[in-house]
Amino acid sequence: MYRMFLRFSFVLFFVWILLWVFFGLEYSGLALIGFFIFLGIGFRSKESLRGLSFPVLIFGVVATALFFPQYFQEIKGYSLSNLITPLIQIIMFGMGTSLSLSDFSEVVKSPKSVMIGVFAQFLIMPLIGFSLASFSGLPPEIAAGIILAGSSPSGTASNVMTYLAKANLALSVTLTSITTLMAPLMTPVLMKLLAGEFIEIDLLKMMWDIVKMILLPITAGLIFNKILKGKSDWLDKAMPIVSMFGIALIILVITAAGRDSLLSIGPILIVLVMIHNLSGYGIGYYLSKLLALSERDCRTIAIEVGMQNAGLASGLAKSLGKIATVGLAPAVFGPMQNISGSILASYWYKKVVNEK
Repeated sequence: MYRMFLRFSFVLFFVWILLWVFFGLEYSGLALIGFFIFLGIGFRSKESLRGLSFPVLIFGVVATALFFPQYFQEIKGYSLSNLITPLIQIIMFGMGTSLSLSDFSEVVKSPKSVMIGVFAQFLIMPLIGFSLASFSGLPPEIAAGIILAGSSPSGTASNVMTYLAKANLALSVTLTSITTLMAPLMTPVLMKLLAGEFIEIDLLKMMWDIVKMILLPITAGLIFNKILKGKSDWLDKAMPIVSMFGIALIILVITAAGRDSLLSIGPILIVLVMIHNLSGYGIGYYLSKLLALSERDCRTIAIEVGMQNAGLASGLAKSLGKIATVGLAPAVFGPMQNISGSILASYWYKKVVNEK
């Protein structure tokens, strides 16, 4: 069945080209959306391509928002951007239900790797983001979104990529957990220091917004897990699906809200986000090598540094009231990092781990 979807995706791609050539791009939307959806599903036919399935489906979501933005901005006067914060809280609650004290065991086992990972996370990406924003020539609010993406903690997607890359999954979970818990302090401070010249930052308000989006839901998830430990297998199975749906909906709403800006500056922003993302992988990896970490830990820190919590960044853009400008870079960063992370993980999966 998956192979059938894969074959039909190429038919839709051909149809999209014909519609674009003979009728214009505006009439080819449904074919392009169908192509991404069928291709994403079809990728599940091969083990080597399964990691790309969700990112490709996200491209279908982005295409939907670009061609039909009017359906995803508001419904009967209700702004769909109001869904972003609750969706992030649900995702963070799911993260909390999957955490336990054992997830922080690497702090004791490998304190050096943890310290380097946390340091790299809150130094490398924010500074790269600031440098790119400063020289981009983009409007200040859009440039500030690049810094916001870089100042966010790593997300749960990095744990999946670490597993696929045969890296240190325990270290990855520890770093994601610690940087997420540090985000209410670190992200606002970094934004105040680095993005203050681009937009006005209310430090205390941003701290409280992150507490509401991250700490409170994670705490609730931890309590839920403690009370119902061993009795909530259904939740463990459901939350990854809910999280993927939530991420897709967040990207859909943000892209629809900022469609006009994205179409006008999209190519530049895509290039900058790609540089930001790939630089995070490269600098994170070679900094770890320089500090004599193991190959598995180097891979882990590279992925943790390069992959950010774009959903949180989007939620903060919403809390700033600038979802259509500040929120654009995180919206681009999300799909981009999933594609690049999948490719990097596949490369490392096939490469023998050398611990020397």
